[in-house]
Amino acid sequence: MSLTAFEFFSVPRIVFSRGALARLGQLAAGFGNRAVIVYNGGESNAERAQKILLDSKLAISTFRQKGEPTVNDIDRGLETARSFGAQVIIGLGGGSAIDTAKAVAGLLTNGGSALDYMEVVGKGQKIIKPAAPWIAIPTTAGTGAEATRNAVIGASERKFKASIRSEQLPARIALIDPELGMSTPPQVTASSGMDALCQLIESYTSLGAQPMTDALAVKGIELAARSLVRAHRDGADAIAREEMSLAALWSGITLTNAGLGAVHGFAAPLGANFPVPHGTICAALLPHVLAANISAIRARSENDPLLQRYAAIGRLLTDDKKISESEAIDSAIRCTIDLTIQLQIPPLSRFGLSERDIQPMVQLARAASSMRYNPIELSNEVLAGVLRAGIKGEMNTRMEN
Repeated sequence: MSLTAFEFFSVPRIVFSRGALARLGQLAAGFGNRAVIVYNGGESNAERAQKILLDSKLAISTFRQKGEPTVNDIDRGLETARSFGAQVIIGLGGGSAIDTAKAVAGLLTNGGSALDYMEVVGKGQKIIKPAAPWIAIPTTAGTGAEATRNAVIGASERKFKASIRSEQLPARIALIDPELGMSTPPQVTASSGMDALCQLIESYTSLGAQPMTDALAVKGIELAARSLVRAHRDGADAIAREEMSLAALWSGITLTNAGLGAVHGFAAPLGANFPVPHGTICAALLPHVLAANISAIRARSENDPLLQRYAAIGRLLTDDKKISESEAIDSAIRCTIDLTIQLQIPPLSRFGLSERDIQPMVQLARAASSMRYNPIELSNEVLAGVLRAGIKGEMNTRMEN
């Protein structure tokens, strides 16, 4: 029997090692001698990158991305790059900095404004020309943005986050140095790590899952299961940082090729309307979406092959291959609940969400591109229950919910 036909996209070159940042000057010089560094977070990593580039005789300009990128941020970053005559863009930091760099690189060669190319809320024009050369350097192990072909951008006037998406957007080089994450605050380690785990789980259970993404997702879940809490507890744990960096990279590759699901369907409108970090949304909703999907799939058929995937997730999260399918499925939910407790993930109510926001957010979530890859369609009532549980921070999820 032949395998399902599939296509697979990835960054042309991945450089992964402790201390890899030292190679930035040599790598960037291959694209030109005028670089713009787009960064967020603390100044120390940006200062190190600037010194390395200056030592390699590159001229440098910087653009600091504050918070998650908006249309205005992208347009301002683009003006910085154009006025400087940038030949290479460097995205250094978390997903916000990397997505900003990605969008700026794409618009630098294609022209126009961010809103011209955004899905759902924008004009949806196609990115036709290859993006300007750019290098992605993640400092948090989370979004996997270094390996994706979309940049997530907020449109505040539309109360929604959406993507610029194109095969022309991926970085020329993803430079991943796990040591850069050692100064990441514990709460950022927690939320970004849960984002990576969520992306691996959602792409593994997505309607777009395929053999290449399955292989990476399974290994990535295994790495995150044994390393996320350790990295949160001790930021200087080099092995844990390395394994989480690899899990995050693989999560970016799997989501690009397989799609995601209902957790990320909610993340688009929630992140645009409330001051809640993306990874916190993912962590707060993941157990409840797992429970809702499993319940709906079982209602369709107790023998649905998708249930085997949830059992595989449970076995990976518990590192116990001998438990029964039913026990493993229950473990998938229980382990994600345990992670949110251990990592001290706050309820979404802490960011201003309340009962009155549930129905509007459910309607907006339905329009998100990720929702169409959820393994089974969930009713508005079920989606409302998922969000209500995330708002309240309920940790007693059961499969029958």
